[in-house]
Amino acid sequence: MQMRPLFAAVVLAATTFTANAAEELVVYSARIDDLIKPVFDAYTAKTGVKVTFITDKEAPLLARLKAEGANTPADMLITVDAGNLWQASQEDVLEPVTSKVIEANIPAQYRATNNTWTGLSLRARTLAYSTERVKDGELSTYEALGDANMEGRLCLRTSQKVYNQSLTAAMLKTWGEEKTEAVLKSWVNNLATDVFSDDTALLKAIDAGQCDVGIVNSYYYGRLLDKQPDLKVKLFWPNQADRGVHVNLSGAGVTKHAPHKAEAIKLLEWMTGPEAQSIFAELNMEFPANPSVEPAPAVKSWGGFKADTINVEFAGKLQPEAIKLMDRAGWK
Repeated sequence: MQMRPLFAAVVLAATTFTANAAEELVVYSARIDDLIKPVFDAYTAKTGVKVTFITDKEAPLLARLKAEGANTPADMLITVDAGNLWQASQEDVLEPVTSKVIEANIPAQYRATNNTWTGLSLRARTLAYSTERVKDGELSTYEALGDANMEGRLCLRTSQKVYNQSLTAAMLKTWGEEKTEAVLKSWVNNLATDVFSDDTALLKAIDAGQCDVGIVNSYYYGRLLDKQPDLKVKLFWPNQADRGVHVNLSGAGVTKHAPHKAEAIKLLEWMTGPEAQSIFAELNMEFPANPSVEPAPAVKSWGGFKADTINVEFAGKLQPEAIKLMDRAGWK
């Protein structure tokens, strides 16, 4: 059937609008606005492509993507912790992306084996200790926090936080169920006080003398030190003689039904490159996922360390088993 001129013009206009829509990308982000907006602003300044982002917690964003299905406006999902990224992949809301750029920029241990997501910034879940009450040589490994010399000196964050669940999953992958459960029980037995709701409160407790040692994400330490330069707490990199420090990440993937898939891949590739990696590292005192990019000066001053080389994907794969172990160990 032949279209009339007016109808043809309307169809042409609609087609043009769809093509131009690629000049704007929509991102669902579980990161704090201040930690992601400068990255998108830099991309817009560089390419002219506007990035609109919607911020929420991980679970609501995942539920939203599933509910929207093929009608989603989202081109990309950004979230924290490999466990959450793995879950998004399992829920089939992310599209596998084969990119030589991403493969060259980000080590395999910080990418999904099915190419559905990649890490963007790293955080070490390491030991924090009192500079007043912990002596040289007292710290060595995560496991040693359960030793007799740490009785009544340990602080932990709640087991409900995914960061601790991922740490436990990594231990489970390395040591197996029996040893991991024994370690968790020894930690619980050495607690100085009830578990904390967040890492910042834990660090303040060490500074105040409630406990001597705890396990925290490195960037929480950097944030607090920036506000309290006289903080009587430092970081220690454990397990340097064996598997290394547990490292987790924030990361992103292109959504399965991305309206602008090709442009979303370009954004993702750019975010793994030097310019964006430097911004990520500076904003939240995290480590770049791209090893060719230097950490921010403040972060670099904490010293280098050997990181665990297991794929962080296991933080998601073994999370259900990790949660069961934490519960059996009495870690609240």
